[in-house]
Amino acid sequence: MPNHLPRVRTGLLATALAAALALTAAGPATTAGAAPLTHARFVAHLDITDGQRPENIALEPGGSAVVTFAYSRQIARIGHDGTVRVLATLPAPPAGSVTPALTQPFLGGVVRTGDGTLYFVYATGSADLTGVWRLRPGGTPHRVAALPAGALPNGLALDGAQQRLYVADSVLGTVWRVPVTGGTPVRWSTAPELAADGFLGANGIKVHDGAVWVSNLDRGTVLRIPVTRHGAAGRAETRAEDLVNIDDFAFTGRGDTLLAAINADNEVALVEPDGSHTTVLTGADGIENPTSLAVRGTTAYVASGAYFTDEDPNLLAARVARRP
Repeated sequence: MPNHLPRVRTGLLATALAAALALTAAGPATTAGAAPLTHARFVAHLDITDGQRPENIALEPGGSAVVTFAYSRQIARIGHDGTVRVLATLPAPPAGSVTPALTQPFLGGVVRTGDGTLYFVYATGSADLTGVWRLRPGGTPHRVAALPAGALPNGLALDGAQQRLYVADSVLGTVWRVPVTGGTPVRWSTAPELAADGFLGANGIKVHDGAVWVSNLDRGTVLRIPVTRHGAAGRAETRAEDLVNIDDFAFTGRGDTLLAAINADNEVALVEPDGSHTTVLTGADGIENPTSLAVRGTTAYVASGAYFTDEDPNLLAARVARRP
């Protein structure tokens, strides 16, 4: 990702054009030849004037989704009918705080536990706010684990079996591990493959099949880091390359096959277990600079922040086609 992107993202907020909130509507036909994803449709068009640019997504039972709005410091629920309800707004950082790489406060990854508790990461450039936060149903958000002021926590993953959270730090090139109960974070992995190469490194993160998987935005890679039997990080291995501008990703539920959000290039790619990849959604399908994905059953949800198009941040759903 080019070095000027922080200024671009910041400038977009100041020059945003008005966009009306719409209800669910059918989107354009999917890209020709993109059989893995079909029947793309809009779940919601979001309000760009209110800073509703979704950065990350966690699915809820019943068809709703929780998203983070990156620069408005908000957690919100999007109903299956497209309605948006703000659940919480995080406190603004102290005057003079500068978020690493992005300059302004940044609300990143979000995950949900079975009882409805939400965890999310917040970066402000200040030691009193940067870290992992928790929001219980009906409660108020509070920080459960502090991260350094110089960190940029971006992606967040939940290992429900081990009751652990993993945080992808885009600036410090680190995967942090934190108990769901909170406490002092551990530098679980600082593998060189996590480092940035000009702007942001480790970005999206998932726990899958005995390993922690991480995307690297600058390097265009997807990494697999095994979890040893003692819980330590094994050696990082590169599982996919040439995915420059990759943001978040999600597994389709079919082995190691995954879908990747290619942010600046305005694409979603299907990445096979051997690392080969093809484009399966583009702007013609309605996505606008996709930031994150989530898959449930045969439905893939794609959140678009519209950081570069500056037109229509949205949440889109598509059918994950069954393959022989």
